[in-house]
Amino acid sequence: MTTITLEANQAAIIVKTTEDGVIDVEVAYAEDSPEDDGFAAAICEVVAQKLVEDEKFQEEIMMLVEGDADEDAED
Repeated sequence: MTTITLEANQAAIIVKTTEDGVIDVEVAYAEDSPEDDGFAAAICEVVAQKLVEDEKFQEEIMMLVEGDADEDAED
């Protein structure tokens, strides 16, 4: 497992998938930064919310992911 240390002005989206196809989305923040602090955190929160709640956005993501899988199979 890789450990990533986030700085006070950084945030990250963590996407976890299970063998059953369940997708879990979380936002990680720096230890010394409040969760609602900073522009990076705000962007991650919005993207995470869209990943979970916006069906059209989910479909667009899946088309792109499946398109990449199709391209990999052709190589």
